[in-house]
Amino acid sequence: MNFIPLVLLLFGLSSTLAQNTLSPNTTTQTTQSSTTSKAPTTTPHPSCESKTGTNCDECLAYVDCLWCISTKTCVTYPAKNILPPSSLCPLNDARWGLCTINFQILIITLSVAGALLIIGFLLCIFCCCKCENIGSARFQNRMNRQTDKTKTKQEQRKTELKIRHDEIRQKYGLSRASPYARFDNPS
Repeated sequence: MNFIPLVLLLFGLSSTLAQNTLSPNTTTQTTQSSTTSKAPTTTPHPSCESKTGTNCDECLAYVDCLWCISTKTCVTYPAKNILPPSSLCPLNDARWGLCTINFQILIITLSVAGALLIIGFLLCIFCCCKCENIGSARFQNRMNRQTDKTKTKQEQRKTELKIRHDEIRQKYGLSRASPYARFDNPS
C-alpha cells in the first residue's frame, strides 16, 4: 500500500502541469442572441503564498502548492520546471502532494522504478528471442534425426537388395567380379 501515495502524487503532478498550461482560475461566459448563460465556474482557491503561516497539510490541500519545511513557506509549484529550483527550496525539504514524501526520495524511487521497468522489458525481449532460438534448434534437431532415420532405412534397403541380387547371381552362376566374365569363358 506504499505505492498508492506515489501514484496519487504522479497524477497530481500531471494535473498541475495541465492546469498551468491552461489559464487557471478563469470563468467562461457564453452569450447567445438574447439569452446569457453561464458555464460552470470554478471557485478560485486562495494563492499558495497566503497559506505560508499554516502547516504542510493545509498548504498541500491544493495541487499547485509546494511546502518547504526549512523555511515553513507555501509557494506555488513552478510547473515550467519539472523540479523546483534549489533557490526556491532544497529538494530534501520540498514537499508536494504528501507531507511525508520529499522530492529527493520521490526522484530516487521513480528512477529506480523506471529502471526496473526498462530492465524487465529488456529481459522479456531477450527471453522471447532466446526461447524462439531454442525452439528453432529443437526443430532443427528433430529434422536432423528424421533425416538420419530415413538415410539408415534407405541404406538398410540397399543392403537387403544387394544381398538378394547376390543370392540370385549365385543361384544362376553369375559372378559378381565382371559382367563380361561369361563372354570370356565359354563353358
